Amino acid sequence: MAQVLRPNTAGSLFATDGKSHPLQDTLLAVTLVLGLTAFITSFFHSLHLLSSWTGLVGILTGAYGQWISETTRERFGLILGLGTAAVGFFIGMAHGGLFGGVW
Repeated sequence: MAQVLRPNTAGSLFATDGKSHPLQDTLLAVTLVLGLTAFITSFFHSLHLLSSWTGLVGILTGAYGQWISETTRERFGLILGLGTAAVGFFIGMAHGGLFGGVW
């Protein structure tokens, strides 16, 4: 009857290992914020510098976060942040790019 006392987290999408991961959680939060910023600012043509740079930094932080992530919860949030950062980055690049269309 010992299995009754332990919760079954093997099938949960947000399963955690019960340990603290401050670096991974910080990268997750930064990637989500950068991704949302890049995505939202990509709707405005004049903000292409902001959307392309935040998208690029969001992609890089998300990729590093994926590399060192340890739980499904971290990976799930990082994929959402990476997706929004990539969309914002590519739309920002289409509107003028990282350097404002100088090159």
